[in-house]
Amino acid sequence: MKKPSYITKDAIKTFISNALEEDIMDGDHSTLATIPKDLEQKAKLLVKEDCILAGVELAEMIFKHFDKKLQVERLLNDGDNARAGDIAFYVTGNARSILSTERFVLNCMQRMSGIATMTHDWDARLLGTKTKLLDTRKTTPNFRLCEKWAVAIGGGTNHRFGLYDMIMLKDNHIDYNGSITTAVKMAREYREELGKPLKIEVETRNLAEVEEAVKAGADRIMLDNMDVPEMREAVQLIDGACETEASGGITRDMLKDIAATGVDFISAGALTHSASNIDLSLKAVN
Repeated sequence: MKKPSYITKDAIKTFISNALEEDIMDGDHSTLATIPKDLEQKAKLLVKEDCILAGVELAEMIFKHFDKKLQVERLLNDGDNARAGDIAFYVTGNARSILSTERFVLNCMQRMSGIATMTHDWDARLLGTKTKLLDTRKTTPNFRLCEKWAVAIGGGTNHRFGLYDMIMLKDNHIDYNGSITTAVKMAREYREELGKPLKIEVETRNLAEVEEAVKAGADRIMLDNMDVPEMREAVQLIDGACETEASGGITRDMLKDIAATGVDFISAGALTHSASNIDLSLKAVN
């Protein structure tokens, strides 16, 4: 699958370097104390529960970053429907290198596979509708890259990656500023001055705010914590003037009903903050 645009070599390299520094510092002393320097070994990544597998490409990058001589033989790829008992890949090479990267690889893959699995399940409920499933910025600091990558692997769509790639006027922006009309006007002027094609999204809490956001010229209107009948009325009120996004307290059981209102997007923080890790294990092959 095609990686999202923000998954760059430099971004991945920085993430891997920082994580290894955090974990190893001045040495993996357990491994250094007990494993001969030149010992060559092999290990397998064992899938222990059914899932949508994610993080395979990242795992290979981690191994290669730590030790270029490590060899990875992939049997499964990101996005594959893996079953308990499957082997995702084999890694062969220096035993010290395998052991020192083992937990880092597993931490990434277990979390990413959990997110991809949940995203795939939720997204399947939107089949046959025009509505796209989005993630949010409710992510783990310094692990956002992996979490949003996992959403994409699971079939979801990434919302803005950070504060820099969209103007989103939330309730506190509006309350501090004074009005949706003024805030959108200022945002449009700021965007023109900056010279960047940033979309302007406005969070609305009721139909009066929806009407004001339409008149102000928002590019997307978020329908926040509205019930389904109110969302349907809001979509009719907007009538295609801009994109629409349902958000706030979204659960799996609500997806079909919300999509039926005609919204363009449903954003759910649960995809990245509530997915359960998948049980995976890296086992020595003798």
